[in-house]
Amino acid sequence: MLHVPPLIIDLALILGSAAIVTLLFKKLKQPVVLGYIIAGFLVGPYFKLFPTIVETDSIKTWAEIGVIFLLFGLGLEFSFKKLVRVGGVALITALTEVTLTMLLGFGVGKLLGWNNINSLFLGGILAIASTTIIIRAFDELGVKNQKFAGIVTGVLVIEDLVAVILMVLLSTVAVSQTFAGIEMIQSILKLAFVLVLWFVSGIFFLPTLFRKISSLLNEETLLIISLALCFLMVVLATYVGFSPALGAFIMGSILAETTKAEKIEKLTKSVKNLFGAIFFVSVGMLIDPAMLIEHSIPILAATMVLLFGKPLFVSLGALVAGVPLKIAVQSGMSLSQIGEFSFIIATLGLTLNVTSDFLYPVAVAVSVLTTFTTPFMIKLSDTVYKPLEKFLPDKWKKSMAAYSVGAQNIAEITEWKKVIRSYIINIIIFSVIIIAIILLSTRIIAPLFSEYNGSQFITVAVCLVVLSPFLWALAFRRPHNQDYANVWAKNAQRGPLIIMGFSKVGLAVFYIGFLLDYLFPTIVAFSGAVIAIVILAFLSRRLKAFYGELEMRFLDNLNEREIKAKEGNEILTPWDTHLASFELGIKSPYAGKTLEESHIREEFGVNIAAIERGDYLINVPTRDSHIYPSDKLMVIGTDEQLEKFKIFLETFAGKQNVPDSKQKVSLNHFTIGEKSSLISKTIRESNIRERTKGLVVGIERNGERILNPESNVVFEVDDKVWLVGNPLRLQVILHELTG
Repeated sequence: MLHVPPLIIDLALILGSAAIVTLLFKKLKQPVVLGYIIAGFLVGPYFKLFPTIVETDSIKTWAEIGVIFLLFGLGLEFSFKKLVRVGGVALITALTEVTLTMLLGFGVGKLLGWNNINSLFLGGILAIASTTIIIRAFDELGVKNQKFAGIVTGVLVIEDLVAVILMVLLSTVAVSQTFAGIEMIQSILKLAFVLVLWFVSGIFFLPTLFRKISSLLNEETLLIISLALCFLMVVLATYVGFSPALGAFIMGSILAETTKAEKIEKLTKSVKNLFGAIFFVSVGMLIDPAMLIEHSIPILAATMVLLFGKPLFVSLGALVAGVPLKIAVQSGMSLSQIGEFSFIIATLGLTLNVTSDFLYPVAVAVSVLTTFTTPFMIKLSDTVYKPLEKFLPDKWKKSMAAYSVGAQNIAEITEWKKVIRSYIINIIIFSVIIIAIILLSTRIIAPLFSEYNGSQFITVAVCLVVLSPFLWALAFRRPHNQDYANVWAKNAQRGPLIIMGFSKVGLAVFYIGFLLDYLFPTIVAFSGAVIAIVILAFLSRRLKAFYGELEMRFLDNLNEREIKAKEGNEILTPWDTHLASFELGIKSPYAGKTLEESHIREEFGVNIAAIERGDYLINVPTRDSHIYPSDKLMVIGTDEQLEKFKIFLETFAGKQNVPDSKQKVSLNHFTIGEKSSLISKTIRESNIRERTKGLVVGIERNGERILNPESNVVFEVDDKVWLVGNPLRLQVILHELTG
């Protein structure tokens, strides 16, 4: 009789129970993650009614692979450029919420009598919300197009990166068993160095590699190459002292910048789902009912932190960022749960053997409870907001409204700030590349030639040849942009620019001296560094051309995905309004009518910012523009206005969440000066639509807001006018309107 290995039996048991329970949870419209956890409990050692897993060590290994795939998938969805695009509101909100939640979680742990490590891990577990659960809840509740949902999505992007940093910091603290500031700073600097190095090298090499082998790529080869890159980065991350999960996340985020990102995500989805299911089942296997009863008070306390403390902190952070009170409350009530990253942080504590056995089941129990409460918390946001608005004094509400308006003003970045920012970014990037090449040369290349005479000279020669374009760029490259030229044109400001230039040359000399000092006496190293800089200056023209090719390839690779996809820019909107896209149904009563005949603005209070008809785009259509079935309408309005418009369109089979327009449209604002030609004229008399090819969507006057003003509204001095349209056209004409 053939013998079946116990691991095969265990996998059959795991996947069979997971299949049955998740079907049930799908029927009940509950997150499948909860189903996996319940399935794990049913086949775990603490539930005797069903057969129990035997090969627990093997399942733990499979679960670790599941963590790798989960983080790889999150990295594919993350993208560093997405992090840049989320804006200041999401950044301020996320950092405020994560910091305060961690402090509160740590305090709760100490009040419960836990040690510092357990309390710190509890704070980290409670600080990171669940992207999977929130996105699913938004889909089910139909709120994805509301403005608070965009803020929450941005916060989740920031939280993903914060979670990665937390994993590094918690590992450092756990290993040292202290809160040593120097060690934590070293860990952060090491992480920053590794992230910059891997991101720059990955963007430079991977898209180029995919283009070179494009003729050989099919679904099978692309899947194998992607997984190979993922696991190679896992091994590399472990080698340099980071967790395997961090390596998977970084490789995913690098691949997210390539044109193959969507295809890789699609190909790896099944593998990620399989191993992810095993991971969450393994989470459920650790649930011990006796331990949960014993630690019911910590579970209740942690749940209260998420249901009351975290929404408060998110709302506070959003208010500080200038978000109106209602949207701040909605954002806070949405981020009241924990999920996949919290499990990974809890797993990290167990793997390092620094946390108590009860912390993991506590985290799982809290996650289960808050997953069930998430939809109700989102629905209750209006119920919480209305009495809060009535309770607040009028003075407070006016101050908050004024602060919100001021915070949303488009801040002007001076030329000097742009020059300094470019200076700092260049120094960081080139320093990371140069240090990495020096370390590679001294630790790998030097030992290879150690048996030969003059091995030091060979090592230095090879290293300097590789370093030369980057050393030249660090020392002598000038920013070729208008901001630098404008600052240089002002004689009084040339001094600081010259000092900055000499500082870059000095830094290049230091790096060359650092390399030479490793292999030669100090005097020789210093003299050699000066000579090397002179040679770089002499070869400047050739190095400039070679570096230009390298930079062009990097920028092409970095922007390749956006260029290919031709993604439209998201429109920024004032106050509590935002943009949503709809498709006009065949049976719509508006089909064939002009905008004036449709009375859409009068009935719903919304503005049509653009109409997309196949490959044809109408930016800021006039009242005589017609709309037809299958037209994609880009509509500006408040949550309430858009919801009303959505419900009406859905009656006639209109579609929501269609792609944004293909042409760049943006929001600008200007203040009417005393000499402006607009003063005392109505919107219609001013011909502002015809002159700017734009649409007036708001006016701020004496602290009051006029949203979607009628055409008979008269312009006054000091009015702040919000105008949506083509940015190039607006910039040309705006100076004529301000006066």
